[in-house]
Amino acid sequence: MLCPSKSRNVFCDSLFPMIIGKFTVLKSLSLNNNKLTVLPEELCHLKKLEMLSLNNNHLRELPSTFGQLAALKTLSLSGNQLQALPPQLCSLRHLDVVDLSKNQIRSIPDIVGELQVIELNLNQNQISQISVKISCCPRLKVLRLEENCLELSMLPQSILSDSQICLLAVEGNLFEIKKLRELEGYDKYMERFTATKKKFA
Repeated sequence: MLCPSKSRNVFCDSLFPMIIGKFTVLKSLSLNNNKLTVLPEELCHLKKLEMLSLNNNHLRELPSTFGQLAALKTLSLSGNQLQALPPQLCSLRHLDVVDLSKNQIRSIPDIVGELQVIELNLNQNQISQISVKISCCPRLKVLRLEENCLELSMLPQSILSDSQICLLAVEGNLFEIKKLRELEGYDKYMERFTATKKKFA
């Protein structure tokens, strides 16, 4: 794992684009806590990269070529300044886990239905709207939406009745959890939740 330290300032802010693109066999890269504001296009040359951690930086968006990281399985962008779900993530067919917690995301658009992830962490954003298309994610099993700005009426009921989601975390929003249990489809969700729990017991 390549993990630049603050003291050495190896890849500060611009990451020295000419250098980062040369690590073509790199599989794991951690660039947490570096005050990064942009990522260079050259980062997307790392075709074998499977894990990328960019927590606690100042990123507002991802490079347009980010979808070229075809081998990426785990992406962590917690604690940045993203205001929207990066559409580039939808082109990453092997992506399993995405952490977008502690950003400034306010809504989840229709494009979310194209995500291939198994786990999506959106905790501690400002989300007040979620597209019903999130229920179409073919592999999504774990959806974390804790501490957002969701009214119960804004949570698509299809998440409960017509999705693959078996762990839905929504504590800390603008409704009581007991109200969630009264929604149509909650029984179907609990069947999936219980079956998964038994599987790993």
